[in-house]
Amino acid sequence: MMGAGHMQIGEAAERTGLSLRTIRYYGEVGLVEPSARSAGGFRLYTEDDVERLLLIKRMKPLDFSLEETRDLLEILDRLEDGRTPAAERAALATRLDMFEEAAEARCRALREQLDMAQEFAGRLRAQHDKYRAAAPEK
Repeated sequence: MMGAGHMQIGEAAERTGLSLRTIRYYGEVGLVEPSARSAGGFRLYTEDDVERLLLIKRMKPLDFSLEETRDLLEILDRLEDGRTPAAERAALATRLDMFEEAAEARCRALREQLDMAQEFAGRLRAQHDKYRAAAPEK
């Protein structure tokens, strides 16, 4: 029987848009461990686990490595932990700022790529329209 607030891997996959295989892999590499196991041994996930999976999913298109992802998750976990000393929190916040700057830079690069791709598609449309207009009618 599942506890309150727990979901099996299938529901976590549905909620995140990730495959079962990907979620299992993230568990194997230590990014997202299931919060519990059912009596039958099924992985059980919480809302926090789903949020963690979604964060990882959002990092992927920005080409963050597995190690960078692990580092960011550790930073967030340490900042969330009320027992983390103030001096360490300040250092962690600085590292978090670096991740934010990297994410913004990667977003800018993706926007530039998208702009180039859209410009290219526009040129192709213009060529298509030009040759369609010049083609003899059947």
